[in-house]
Amino acid sequence: MVLGATALGVFLGHRVRHLSEDLKDPFGVLQAALLGVVGLLLAFGLSLAVSRYEDRRENVVTEATAIGTTHLRAQTLAEPVRSRSLDLLADYAENAIRISDEVPGSTAADAARAREELIERELWSLAGQALDRAPLASAPRLYVESLNETFDAETARVAALGNRVPTAVLVLEVIGAALALGLLAAYLAIVGRGVLAVSLASVLVAFLLLVTADLDRPTRGMIQVPDTVLKDELASMKQRPAATAPDRAGNVD
Repeated sequence: MVLGATALGVFLGHRVRHLSEDLKDPFGVLQAALLGVVGLLLAFGLSLAVSRYEDRRENVVTEATAIGTTHLRAQTLAEPVRSRSLDLLADYAENAIRISDEVPGSTAADAARAREELIERELWSLAGQALDRAPLASAPRLYVESLNETFDAETARVAALGNRVPTAVLVLEVIGAALALGLLAAYLAIVGRGVLAVSLASVLVAFLLLVTADLDRPTRGMIQVPDTVLKDELASMKQRPAATAPDRAGNVD
């Protein structure tokens, strides 16, 4: 749209060049005002997209840390809750990675989220059993605390994946940039100079809009939120647990 509006502006400017004395002043004032407004809109939209992208990266690290802490504390639980919880936490991490690869709001993303909620319910049920069997022990209490933090971190991450720049802002940026650069191209074509410069400017603005939209789509495009930390955490969870299960008396085997 931006490049097309620029080309159209150049074309119309050449067609009405014979009226340059009457048109160059109003065109000059109008395009200067629009360029200022569009510059502010572009900066505002890019700042919104970048801040949301940084929040999503931070949420991934927070969740991976919470899952890792929960996995370590689950190793201190008594059997049979211990083994079942460790297996479910690995499934939970795999499902978290799957959510990172799906488009928010899609059928696959909804299915992955539903699967995750089932795992959460089973994990919480097992945590309740651990508390019932040892209500005064510190290990189950610490595990329940970290498990709750894991659920909270996942909820925040999923919400951040769907927290996009308002569509109205992106539409306003595109339309405003196309209109402003089209008028600038027409003005420069009327006065007979700077057509190459406005063409390069339109390419730059189009690329800026592309980056803004790409940042706003965390699971697709060239710029995606990395989930490497989640994958690394999953790989460590598949290794042999460092701590062994305590016996019924609370001692470690």
